[in-house]
Amino acid sequence: MKRQGLTTEEATQLLQRYGENKLVEAKKESLLKKIGKQLLDVLMLILLIGAIVSYMIGETTDAFIILIVVVLNITISLVQEYKADDALEALKNMTVPKAFVRRDGIVQEVEATAVVVGDVVLLEAGRLVPADLEIIQAKDLMIDESALTGESVPQLKEVNEIAAMSTIVTNGTALGIVKATGMDTEIGKIASMLNATADDLTPLQKSLNTLGKYLGIATVLISIIIFSIGFFQGRDIREMFMLAISLAVAAIPEGLPAVVTIVLALGMRKMVKRHVIIRKLPAVEALGSVDVICSDKTGTLTQNKMTVLHVMAEGHIEKPNAHHSALDILAEVFAHCHHVERSAGDWIGEPTEVGLVTYAYKYDSSLYNRYPLVDEIPFDSTRKMMTTIHEKDGRTIAYTKGALDRVLEKCAFLWEKGEAVPLTFEKRHLIQNQANEMASDALRVLGAAMKREGDLYREDELIFVGFAAMMDPPREEVKAALAETKKAGIRTVMITGDDPHTAFAIGRQLGLAHSMDEVWTGTEIDAVDSDTFARQVRNVCIFARVSPTHKVKIVQALQAHNLVVSMTGDGVNDAPSLKAADVGVAMGITGTDVAKGASDIVLTDDNFSSIVQAVKEGRTIFNNIKKTVLFLLSCNLGEIIALFFGILLGWPTLLRPVHILWVNLITDTFPALALGVDNDNRHVMEQKPRRSEEHILHGSLQHLVWNGLLIGVLTLFAFILGAYYVDGQWMHGQNLSAHGLMVAQTMAFLTLSFAQLFHAFNVRSMTDTIFSKQLWSNRYLLYAFGFGLMLQVILVTVGPLANVFHLHALTMAEWLTVFGLSIIPIFFNEMLKLKRRRAKNRVQ
Repeated sequence: MKRQGLTTEEATQLLQRYGENKLVEAKKESLLKKIGKQLLDVLMLILLIGAIVSYMIGETTDAFIILIVVVLNITISLVQEYKADDALEALKNMTVPKAFVRRDGIVQEVEATAVVVGDVVLLEAGRLVPADLEIIQAKDLMIDESALTGESVPQLKEVNEIAAMSTIVTNGTALGIVKATGMDTEIGKIASMLNATADDLTPLQKSLNTLGKYLGIATVLISIIIFSIGFFQGRDIREMFMLAISLAVAAIPEGLPAVVTIVLALGMRKMVKRHVIIRKLPAVEALGSVDVICSDKTGTLTQNKMTVLHVMAEGHIEKPNAHHSALDILAEVFAHCHHVERSAGDWIGEPTEVGLVTYAYKYDSSLYNRYPLVDEIPFDSTRKMMTTIHEKDGRTIAYTKGALDRVLEKCAFLWEKGEAVPLTFEKRHLIQNQANEMASDALRVLGAAMKREGDLYREDELIFVGFAAMMDPPREEVKAALAETKKAGIRTVMITGDDPHTAFAIGRQLGLAHSMDEVWTGTEIDAVDSDTFARQVRNVCIFARVSPTHKVKIVQALQAHNLVVSMTGDGVNDAPSLKAADVGVAMGITGTDVAKGASDIVLTDDNFSSIVQAVKEGRTIFNNIKKTVLFLLSCNLGEIIALFFGILLGWPTLLRPVHILWVNLITDTFPALALGVDNDNRHVMEQKPRRSEEHILHGSLQHLVWNGLLIGVLTLFAFILGAYYVDGQWMHGQNLSAHGLMVAQTMAFLTLSFAQLFHAFNVRSMTDTIFSKQLWSNRYLLYAFGFGLMLQVILVTVGPLANVFHLHALTMAEWLTVFGLSIIPIFFNEMLKLKRRRAKNRVQ
């Protein structure tokens, strides 16, 4: 009764009760929520508060400019990151559109979404499994579970075993009863895990958030201090509000959020040319900070295709490119004993058979199916071999292939020098030892035999021809890529669903592991508590026979050591760990849509070496962002110092808010962007990974403070000289004329902006002189410098613009003074760099 399936009425009732056989979609984040998350960024909040206060005190121009910055930053971020998390949508699309079920005693084709628990499903080669099934009848059933388990070889399925939803039938036929549908299936459980895995902040996001908090605190404190000083000096309350706003504006690098976003976006475009697609902006930088790459074996480190590595005939083991008469019959057997078809230049069939046929085809393409097929004895799990019978030169001949030990025990003869000779005990023992040696290297050994006389349907008295040793081999370029990552201080861990000995064989070839002690299985992970596993995880190089849950545990255990973890993979089973990792890297060609949807980065060429280029680019981008932050903050510190000490000394306001906004948003932004695309990456792959807790200004605070102080002092000095040139006074309490104040503010404004433009060249390197060829290679910085100078000159010399910005035309002496003061940071930093180079040489 069970094999007859359900009735249509029963199926309808079950469908109504339990729902359709599909995966539940994740609730997508709305546009408003995305914008809200952007606005909650610390720097964005401070900018918004500054805009509101500016508007309240009547400075609508300043408020408008600040709001433009906020809108620009949000727009850029949304355009680059608007792709929703479509991993569950991809999972849903993987489900089978149609399925054959037995209802009312007859076979019917129904929508896969209509399959219910209790349905009897018919499976055949080439079809996807529509739900989790218990096999009740099977004939030579082989199922490819690589996308789900990572196992590279299709698995033989027998009665009472489970066939998982969305796996592929590669051989045979079967009947199965549906045991689970939709979210209750194995693939559904993975979908649930994807929902439960939260996105963590990358090191750059954490660092910039910390920086934003410090800037926020500093901004509030400075504003309070300045307002208090002005209040006790008896200054006008409205003027003090303006001063506080000026300082707040000076403290915040308004262009920083937009510059960082644009630099990351430009990095994304550059990555595409290197076969890397970035799905989430901060992942560009995060990849450059990774300490550990957890790499899936099948399809990532290996080629995901079974390949003949060694062949044996007449007692001699050869490479597969060998050609001589002893191998002719071996290739002939493999060219005929199979179920492989050729379509549009591709082989279609079970991977092991495809590998054997590929070998035979390369050996002699004319051999492929040369002799007509008469009959066959199919493969089954008991015999572990198959036989095909062919018409050859007017007589029939049988070709047999299968597990070496099973084929060998059926053989009575050995093919040697063009004839069959008795297979002696010594020769049989030699063949078995050769095969065992291959198997010890985790190679799969397939024997080949033939029969020319007697009952060809009896698999006995066979003539042993030879064997082929196979493996899913490592990608050719992977070893060099691993050496590069090792040099960069990055550790690679192999994670696979394959047999531990197979995984170790690949790992040993790649230099990942040297003994089985460095290999753990999923069973061993389950046998220890989480604390013990976290302590041991750094000593393990290969994890085998692991489930999706194990993969997430491995990633989390590594992250517990404050390591930045990247996970590469291509299968459904990789999706939860791809999302749990700091940077998930999916394969673009062989990767499932699920893996791509859960990842941060997709490799379009499935080339592990592209990760090396991505790491290099990621590190370069972070260094460039660090240069940008250092440049902007040292410039802003100069503004704060100038304003603070000017107010402390009771002077008139050195700079208006519109002056500071112009410098921060226009004059500084272009050099900052140029630094963000700097191409000086000569030493990035010689550096160790940056610690995740390391602040973005690590090792650069002294440089920031000294240059900020210098720029601030030069701005103060320019103000004093401007006042002196007009009124002949040195600011000893005397009141400045309106003309004198405007000239003094103009000279302070120009000196501040020009000094910052010159300072951009200092930031490119902490040790190399700006006069070296390499440091002049950034043509964008040269353009930004020239453009900045031109803009400042236009502001002062074009009357209407000068009126808007409250600036005054300068005399030649005043212009020369401005340029003389502005170039001082170059000489100051050159002396510091010379000192650093000498100190470095003494250490060496």
